[in-house]
Amino acid sequence: MLKTSENIDLKEANEQFKALDEKITHFSNVLGLAAWDQRTKAAKKGRSLFAKAIGTLSTEAFKLTISEEMGQLLHTLTLPENYDSLDPVTKACVRERLSEYEKSKKIPADVFTEYVVLRSNANNAWEDARKNNDFASFQPYLEKMVDFKKKFAEYYGYEGHPYNALLDEYEPGLTVEKLDPLFAELREKSIALLEKIQSSSNQPRKDIFEKEYDIDAQKAFNQFILPKLGYDLEAGRLDETTHPFALAITTGDVRITTRYLKENVRSAIFGTIHETGHALYEQGVNPEFEGTVIRRGASFGIHESQSRFLENMVGRSTEFWTYFYKDIKKYFPTQLGEVSLEDFYEAINLVEPSYIRVEADELTYNLHIMIRYEIEKGLISGEIEVKDLPQVWNEKMKDYLGVVPENDTLGVLQDVHWSQGGFGYFPSYSLGNLYAAQILHTITKEIPNFYELIEQGDFLVIREWLKEQIHQYGKLYTPAELIKKVTGEDLNASYLIHYLEEKYTNIYKL
Repeated sequence: MLKTSENIDLKEANEQFKALDEKITHFSNVLGLAAWDQRTKAAKKGRSLFAKAIGTLSTEAFKLTISEEMGQLLHTLTLPENYDSLDPVTKACVRERLSEYEKSKKIPADVFTEYVVLRSNANNAWEDARKNNDFASFQPYLEKMVDFKKKFAEYYGYEGHPYNALLDEYEPGLTVEKLDPLFAELREKSIALLEKIQSSSNQPRKDIFEKEYDIDAQKAFNQFILPKLGYDLEAGRLDETTHPFALAITTGDVRITTRYLKENVRSAIFGTIHETGHALYEQGVNPEFEGTVIRRGASFGIHESQSRFLENMVGRSTEFWTYFYKDIKKYFPTQLGEVSLEDFYEAINLVEPSYIRVEADELTYNLHIMIRYEIEKGLISGEIEVKDLPQVWNEKMKDYLGVVPENDTLGVLQDVHWSQGGFGYFPSYSLGNLYAAQILHTITKEIPNFYELIEQGDFLVIREWLKEQIHQYGKLYTPAELIKKVTGEDLNASYLIHYLEEKYTNIYKL
């Protein structure tokens, strides 16, 4: 029988807390494996049936996070005289479980179960709707999802905008009030730079990627570069899915997916490099954190910084392709045989407003995020209704990017996040770009031959720096603590703006 917090000693409470933390983490591991299977390998007819099983298991894990036992242990461990004596790892675990407990305790168990089942079914409905360009079939699921998110915001409580309650789930401490000024500065500078680029007489070749690239060759090239980037294939695997993602089952099993398009080879190459950035983070977490709540990345924004850093600041650099160009030409001799390295480099960095976020260039990508951010705020505040989303989406695409999607598959249905309840997630992508540029500024100071190493194909030095400075810590530090520890200052938008202006001034000869 569990002792009460009044008569349990610190050592016993610590041991019981660690055991409970590990038990919940084991549930999470199995649920992660189920989620991966649902999105990659599961038979279509069995998905909705299995959704109930996932809902049951998720509810059991959820109950553990808000159990009387967890509450009593957290009460004991957070008493000032006890908390101050805990080691840093246990303190971080208590911090994370307490935050989860305080939020989750406010959600009735039956409501949570209903939400988890909806999330699984909504994902399946989204896949069909996207495939069939049928927003109407997805609309009822999305309406229910938005209603749940509004409820959750009220359950959690918030100051200022109700969206703040959802932002905090992905980037602790982030608010609309903090994010709006960052985005305003980035938006202004990005649009001004975009206008200069569009007016330039020096435009990269488009024809290089207006050809068909054999999918088997794309797969082979991806398998070739993965281990060179430091991804441990004995601790992960690469699969195909509708929407690329990375998923950590454990630190020893971190899986990634990509998608292959015959008419768009860049999608698979850079999508794979992007997900590898996520995977390197998870594979690099201190193995002693396995079985604890802190074995994940510090936040979604910090996580995204690692994928965007590898995809763009490494993967789209001229030095990266100086090393890999001879190799990729072997896989695509017909398409690239007569194409120079310079033309290839400029083409992969082409700036051109487009419909699809995941295939957007570095500059316009952030504008895609701002569109989703503004829509999410409107949905949660009630200013926008789900039924109006296709129209609202297209209007914002025209205002921000000057293009209007031909259909909803290319527009409002393109992202998986809303089907999974990921409201508050999208800002993490642009935060990732901001963090990544600030990290780049620091790493190039500490490793002056950073780009020389890339040109020589020595990615392990870079991976080890990232592991030492960021990856190993998991959730030991909050995102604000971590970025200051790594770079010496708080998040600063000026580094990304400078990076973009310098890069594209050179490419477009502005």
